[in-house]
Amino acid sequence: MSALAHVPTSAGKPAPPPLRRGRSRLLPYLLLLPGAVWLLVFFALPLVQLASASLYDPAGSLSTGYAMTWAFGNYPDALQAYWPQFSRSFLYSAIALVLALLMGYPLAYAIAQKAGRWKNLLLVAVVAPMFTSFLVRTLAWKTILSDNGALVGLLRDVHLLGPDGRLLATPIAVVLGLTYNFLPFLVLPLYASLERLDPRLLEAASDLYASPLRAFAKVTLPLSMPGLIAGTLLFFIPATGDYINAELLGTPNEYMIGNVIDSAFLVRLDYPQGAALSFLLMAAILAIVFVYLRRAGTEEVL
Repeated sequence: MSALAHVPTSAGKPAPPPLRRGRSRLLPYLLLLPGAVWLLVFFALPLVQLASASLYDPAGSLSTGYAMTWAFGNYPDALQAYWPQFSRSFLYSAIALVLALLMGYPLAYAIAQKAGRWKNLLLVAVVAPMFTSFLVRTLAWKTILSDNGALVGLLRDVHLLGPDGRLLATPIAVVLGLTYNFLPFLVLPLYASLERLDPRLLEAASDLYASPLRAFAKVTLPLSMPGLIAGTLLFFIPATGDYINAELLGTPNEYMIGNVIDSAFLVRLDYPQGAALSFLLMAAILAIVFVYLRRAGTEEVL
């Protein structure tokens, strides 16, 4: 063994002992172990429990207990009963995402490329609302959009709202709340991509007689695509499952699927239906993300 330890390598250095080589191979797995245990205990096991609850006998209850009857019918029954809330969740999230892109992309570009010494201050301004509770921020929007608030009064004065027009308790209020609350999740990844953009590439495009719009389409947008993909996913996924904005800024007519799941677990105590709805929402989001990543990856290659 001592002879093997001093056999010269191709670089002229002695080879490490076999024991040290074995430890070096195990080191990456040891570093991953805490995270793997965390995911197993707090993600995988609850996910298995949720999957089991979705197949319980729907006739059971907390008082009488639930029997595992492999009731796969819970899924189509839940989807049929709450299809409007499902479609409304994805519709509101998609509209909010479009609004966030229209505001967030120019904002991220301005901070990354044009802000100069004000860059850090503007980044703090983007992140600062997240230092406050999500609930408090949503309640603040309830005050801003109230019927007696300054915003509604201004819109009535310029005749964009009728005398009895309102913003609160409407789909507009829910979409605005989603856009505001999740906008930083879109801006920050976009900023990270745009901050690495070399301005000389835009200068080269201009020298080659590219218009500003064409330079954006051929240079800026492709180079910012990783941040755009990450930002849209970080925005869309939590927005689809959100229920606070619809609860505080809307009415039951604006409820999303998150409100139904919350009610199933905490009000009606219908655990099989709540678990089935949760899995249906998870599956729908995963399918959309998979298709989106495939399309985005193809377009980035092209």
